[in-house]
Amino acid sequence: IKRVLDPFTQARIDKQTQSVDLTNSKMAMNPFCEIAVEEALRLKESEKATETVAVSIGTDKTVDTLRTALAMGIDRAIFIRTETELDLQPLTIGKILASIVKKEEAQLVIMGKQAVDNDNNQTGQMLSGLLNYSLGTFISQFNLSDDNNSIEVYREIDSGIETRSIKLPAIVTVDLRLNEPRYASLPNIMKARSKPLETIEISSLDVDTSARINVLSVEESGSKDRSAKNVNSASELFDELKKLGVM
Repeated sequence: IKRVLDPFTQARIDKQTQSVDLTNSKMAMNPFCEIAVEEALRLKESEKATETVAVSIGTDKTVDTLRTALAMGIDRAIFIRTETELDLQPLTIGKILASIVKKEEAQLVIMGKQAVDNDNNQTGQMLSGLLNYSLGTFISQFNLSDDNNSIEVYREIDSGIETRSIKLPAIVTVDLRLNEPRYASLPNIMKARSKPLETIEISSLDVDTSARINVLSVEESGSKDRSAKNVNSASELFDELKKLGVM
């Protein structure tokens, strides 16, 4: 799961660092990750999963996001700790998660299809390749087989609904239509404080965290011109388009 800027908070650009300024900003769990957490909990409640584990990477502030997952009902959490706010790229995150999945011998990894900050939509695919696990992306519904050997997944594509059967072990990345995440109750928030939370230093994982892609600049989007003009004929429309330089 990932800690991101609250989707309802206006992002600010730090012109010196050419990055989003997160100072004193409200943070939250990535909405797609909330969907993944909820689906893991439903599998546990239906007795199709024996244990649920949440994993996140970041500074000490990331613990709050993991505690939220624990308060929702996750059994235990693994915190991959970084000293500073590293802008980890999908391949690096995939390698880190691969080491955890191997250690935990997880048969099913449920992830958000993307994070709402960078919108990369790459980590699940890379993790699947690194582990040689089956992959289902943009899942809007899935059913685990009775023998726990495969999953029937439903994907919304341009031409309709695509249904596939994939074998375990597998990685699935989930869409917002999959479910409606629950709210953590006050008693569960209190219980979350005593649930297991393991801390692993990122330096102990022997993963190269250096960036392969460098961001040259980040700019705020300009105000959009929402003005409109009515035209009475095709020739008048053509003239207006010529003025705009699009014809």
